[in-house]
Amino acid sequence: MTSSTAVRPAQRTPFARYRHSLWLLTKRDLSVRYTTNALGYVWSILDPLLMSLIYFFVFVLVMHRGGTGDQPYIVYLMAGLLPWTWFNSTITDASRVFSKESKLVRSVKLPQSLWVARIVLSKGIEYIASLAVLVIFAVLNHAPVTAYVVWFPLGIVLQAILVYGLGLIVAPLTVFYKDLERAIRLILRVLFYASAVLYSPDEWPQDFHGFPVGRILELNPLTGIMGLYRCAFWPKELEMGHVIVSAVGSLVILGVGTLVFRRSVPAVLKEM
Repeated sequence: MTSSTAVRPAQRTPFARYRHSLWLLTKRDLSVRYTTNALGYVWSILDPLLMSLIYFFVFVLVMHRGGTGDQPYIVYLMAGLLPWTWFNSTITDASRVFSKESKLVRSVKLPQSLWVARIVLSKGIEYIASLAVLVIFAVLNHAPVTAYVVWFPLGIVLQAILVYGLGLIVAPLTVFYKDLERAIRLILRVLFYASAVLYSPDEWPQDFHGFPVGRILELNPLTGIMGLYRCAFWPKELEMGHVIVSAVGSLVILGVGTLVFRRSVPAVLKEM
């Protein structure tokens, strides 16, 4: 009987070949990122760490905001900024993946969706590795982990689905519309403040001069995902209504992204 290690690439199933190629591309990304930089892993957590300290200074030391419930606000910030870094960096890199990797995309016979999937996976691995920083801050600030931590993996799964779907949309569209890459950066800045990254959804104004701001913000898939992450420390952050919206929204975006990507790829290859 032939062992799995002795199976040749041509003998693997299409899914096994896809998975193998995805892992090779992901390892290539991670090795290039970490072996060519002296600080390596530090760079993956430096940005969210620095932003957390800045927001902590502004909101706590300047504006005298306390914790969320009985928990320190710095832990609340880290729990939101770390996954946001995964989201932001993935969408940004996906928007320029075909322009940056044009030679490889044309020369290597691989499913084009792999180039988006490997960004999602490599950035996701970086996010998981950065959770050590969240744990350190939680221990230093005596923030106990509750039984609701079991919901944390669901947040990772939903976010992976969400960013993959969005990546499938922006990757081909930026080939046809060059200005879209810059527009995406602006949209991400607005989305950062329109998501439950710095504060709880309970703090949103439900109505602002007759405009249902809170209701609209609740439709943001990131809202429920952030709640799944933070309920490990703040059980009240888990609202199943938000989680359902996030799950449905992420799956819908994945479906739309798959459709857009499949219809756009032939034209993308001609345009490159």
